[in-house]
Order: sequence, then structure tokens, then C-alpha cells
Amino acid sequence: MTTLLIHRARCIATQDDANTELNDASLLLKGGRIERIIPADENIDELLKQVDEVIDARRHVVVPGLINTHHHMVQSLTRAVPQVQNAELFSWLKGLYPIWAGLTPEMVLVSNQVAMAELLLSGCTTSSDHLYIYPNGVRLDDSIEAAHTIGMRFTATRGSMSVGESQGGLPPDRVVEKEAFILKETQRLIETYHDASFGAMTHVAVAPCSPFSVSQDLMREAAKLARAHKVRLHTHLAENDHDIAYTKEKFNCTPAQYAEDLGWVGSDVWHAHCVKLDDEGTYLFARTRTGIAHCPCSNMRLASGILPLRKMLDAGVPIGLGVDGSASNDAAHLLNEARQAMLLARVGRALDDFGCNHGPAEMTPRDALRLATRGGAEVLGRAHELGQIKEGYCADIAMFRTDTLSMAGGAVHDPVGALLLCASDNADYTIVNGRVVVRKGEIATVDMGPLIERHNQLAMQLALAAH
Repeated sequence: MTTLLIHRARCIATQDDANTELNDASLLLKGGRIERIIPADENIDELLKQVDEVIDARRHVVVPGLINTHHHMVQSLTRAVPQVQNAELFSWLKGLYPIWAGLTPEMVLVSNQVAMAELLLSGCTTSSDHLYIYPNGVRLDDSIEAAHTIGMRFTATRGSMSVGESQGGLPPDRVVEKEAFILKETQRLIETYHDASFGAMTHVAVAPCSPFSVSQDLMREAAKLARAHKVRLHTHLAENDHDIAYTKEKFNCTPAQYAEDLGWVGSDVWHAHCVKLDDEGTYLFARTRTGIAHCPCSNMRLASGILPLRKMLDAGVPIGLGVDGSASNDAAHLLNEARQAMLLARVGRALDDFGCNHGPAEMTPRDALRLATRGGAEVLGRAHELGQIKEGYCADIAMFRTDTLSMAGGAVHDPVGALLLCASDNADYTIVNGRVVVRKGEIATVDMGPLIERHNQLAMQLALAAH
């Protein structure tokens, strides 16, 4: 078994129940697990001679690997597309559906590797992805292959759209699928790839896209399929005012009522966004332990609104962070997403109080880091193995330098707080399952130069084909 010693870290933020932070401590990683947390006063001279690799961490703050709970990785091909730069959700989607209709298997593979590389460089070790459009032979297998190649822990969600414009849905008819095929294909993917063992690198979840693109029958049958195979359920819900209006008009209910009626609440379910979830929905989610993927940058980019984060957390709703698609965020830096979640929660509180802000401390840097680690682990159903630096947990670690320009003057006072308050640096090291996948700020598993070049060629090809 490969052994790796993270030696004498400036600070280790364990994210354990007591929020323990250790100075000058070391971590021994062995066989994909955290073998030992070694205190500063323990002599480890002999251990230094025995391990396969030692990383000098005297200038690093060390945190659990960050966890991304919502993404659309193929959208890295359509970042900053001019015609939707100033659009809200529905018009943004209508502008992009015709472009995404040209996706190919190679485009999915390459774009997913690019998106995963960006996440890994931000200290993210585990990510979900919601692929819901399957033209031209595209399969979810392409995304899973990308994760295997680059070394990311991955929850692949089999998205779907079955209600096109002719049936009152939002997507064009040419990009929707038959519901019987969706369910059959989803079952194939679960049986082929889902690994329920401790420390698994690949999970599969069931993920019809949204109330405005699938039928209620598909939602019900998808939930039954997921629970028969003991996998998780994911969809979009209550993202903006148009989303609320559509659900009210088509189904005569609120998004929360829609979810409850169709069996889409429970500790095995997480919904993306939920910006416009009402009080009844908040308490329903808290009571049933239904999770939310909070995507602050995307919500701001599309002017969807501000999630009442502290209110939901206080109510007991499980919440993790999501970068969302690279065409509604235009970035995939999860540490920065945590920073934005903290800042947006503070300004949101100010607006709620009509300018009388009395609550900056209600969303602290450490609260935001917890959302990005333990929050994400709970939302993805992996709180027993991810999200903490704890003996026996998976060896997923992010290490950030404290001697960079952006941390100057901040890390000397509080290296953990500075991670969220100062400009968001890339990780110096990212370790997934005990394997170094980012080394000294560079992706160590794929050659990024040719990958980016091919990605840009495919992005132009995709855009040109839509005209």
C-alpha cells in the first residue's frame, strides 16, 4: 500500500464535530485512508524514513477535500456565449439548447476532464455532475470515463428531459428522450457503475432534469427505480420566479408540494438551487432531511435570487455547495463558491433587514468551509466517509499555501479564515483517495496543454454548428 506523510502542517482544519484545528501536526495516509493524525509533539523521525512520499506542509493550511454537489460539466464548452450573457434562466436555456443539441461523445469526455481539472485545482476532490441532454450518441459513460482518467471521486447523475415544447415543456422536441428508454438506460448505468462500498470512486444517481422538462410519471417512476437500487435522487427545484410560476400553472402547486407528491423528499434526495422555496417547503425539507445544492454564483449570474442560507441551516436543512454549470457560473472554483456563499448570505441578511444588517457573524468563514466539506458530504450521502480529516475516513485532502500574494497579511493572523476572506487561490496539492492529483499547483494526471487546446477547438465547432 502506498503511504504518504503530510508533514508538520501550518494548520490542519479537521472539520470534526469539535471543529478541531491543529498546528504543526502531521497526517499519515495509507491505502486511500487517513491512517493517523499525528500531534506536533510526537517524534516521527523513523516514520519519515518508512513512508513512500513526504510533503512538507509547514507553509500550508490543510483541509478536507472540498465537495461539489451540483454541476453541468459539458457547459464548459459554452462559457460566456454572447447571446445569453444577460439572460435569466428560461431565456438562457432556450438560447443554449440548440447549441447543446450538437454535443458529441468526444465533447462530453473532453469538457468533463476540463471541468474536473478546474475543480481539482480549487481543492475539490468529489463532484457530482448532472448530464441531462444526450444527442448524437452521447452517454453518461463518457463522463464516468473522464473521472476515471483524471482521478476525481464522482457522483454521475443520469439526467433526462422527456417533455418538449410541443407538450408544454421548455426544451425543443429534438433533445428529449422517451421515458421508457430513460428508465432502462438509468438502470443499466446503476448496475454497471454504481459502487456502494466504503470509499467508492463512482456513484450513480437518478436525476430527471426539472419540472419544466419531464413528466410527473417520469418523476414517480424514477424515484421508484432509485429506491429499488438504493441510489440517490437529484433534480432542479424552485430556482427562480419563472420556475415557480410554471409549477403553479402546470401542476397547481408549489415546488415543495410537487416534490412531496411525487416522492421526491427524504434523506436520499437533494435538489439544486431552491432559491424560491417557501417556508412550508423549508420545514418539509428539514423534517425529511432533504438536501439542497446551493449555487450562489449561478444564482447571482442568472439573477435568480438569494437563498436564505442561514434561515435554512437553522431550520435543519442539509445544504452543500454547487458550482452549477460552467455556462451559468463561467467558473468552477469551489473554494471561491464557498467564499461567495458566505458573502451572499451576509448581504442577503442585510437586504432582509431592510438595510439594518446585524448578522455578518451568522455566516463565518468556518461556516462556509463546513458547507464545502461536511455539508457536501451529507448532501451526497457520504458523511460517514468524506468531509472530515478523521482517522479511517477517505484520504481526500486539499492543501493551500499560506505564503502566496493573496494570503499575505491574512494567513499570519488566521490561515483558515484567510482561505475564505482573501482572494481564492488554487490548491498547491489535491489528494484523492490517497493519490496526488494536483502537485505544486499543476494537474498531475493528464497533460493539460493538449487537453485545453482540443477543448477550445470543440467549443468553436459546437458553436459554429448551431448557426
